[in-house]
Amino acid sequence: MTGDRWTFLVLRGEDSPVKQYSFSSRLFRVAIGGGVIVALLLVGSALTVGIDAYSRVQTSRFEERNEALRVELQQFQVRIDQLEGTLDQVAANDTRFRGIAGLESIDPEVLQAGVGGPGLGSPESYGLSSIDPDAGRTAFAISYDLNALERRADLLSASLAEATDSVLAHRDLLESTPSILPTAGAYSSSFSESRMHPIHNRLLPHPGIDISTVKGTSILAAAKGRVVRSAWIVGYGLTIEIDHGFGFTTLYGHASKLMARRGLEVKRGDVIAQVGSTGIATSAHLHYEVRVNGVAQNPKNFILPEPVLRY
Repeated sequence: MTGDRWTFLVLRGEDSPVKQYSFSSRLFRVAIGGGVIVALLLVGSALTVGIDAYSRVQTSRFEERNEALRVELQQFQVRIDQLEGTLDQVAANDTRFRGIAGLESIDPEVLQAGVGGPGLGSPESYGLSSIDPDAGRTAFAISYDLNALERRADLLSASLAEATDSVLAHRDLLESTPSILPTAGAYSSSFSESRMHPIHNRLLPHPGIDISTVKGTSILAAAKGRVVRSAWIVGYGLTIEIDHGFGFTTLYGHASKLMARRGLEVKRGDVIAQVGSTGIATSAHLHYEVRVNGVAQNPKNFILPEPVLRY
């Protein structure tokens, strides 16, 4: 460097002449500064292009994620709608079940227990709303519906449990209540406090009903119970008596054959004897009595139109 000038020697090879270039210091500084500026511009441009490309990729991914989120939320809403339909069917079954259990149906307004529940907030309270308002509103609606369905499901679960307990509590009573015609045949004499006796020819109480049928026809237990008598009883002939509990007893008289021994536990519909004409009887028939706490009742009041033989 001489004075305020810069000199550069360029050697290209041993046989090539030496070339010399000389620049002023000012020009050199301008060239260096320009090069730095160009380099910075190139670097800035590259960064801008890179950032823009990165932003485009991120935006695309964000949009894809938003779309996937919207699809997932829509699928959740469909499943919630299906669950609501299922709960509607459960509610209908619960109403019928409570009727069978002797309980009142749940008020339809009470079944909407989830509506207006506490702590639901608002769509704006969801963090998702600040990113995607539509998705935030959908998420809030789904949460609201789920809250309502959870409350409704809990209510129906408690209701079904109550009905189940009631049915189980009443099942033994139902099984022990006389409810069928003990043999196939035709009514030949009705329950009466005073009727003309066919043999004694005088007015006497008839504490049961007579069912005329063929000798040997099966006699069935009218309900669950325990045989407390299986023997000959004066006037009744061969007789079966069953204690059903809950104050119910039944008597089956004039049998030709006893098939259930004393102490035997029987179920409704079990064969306990065969129809005959033993004791004071003019023909083959079953004399059937029902007593509640020792008081004779009309057996026709304990015969269902469509008997259920077993539960």
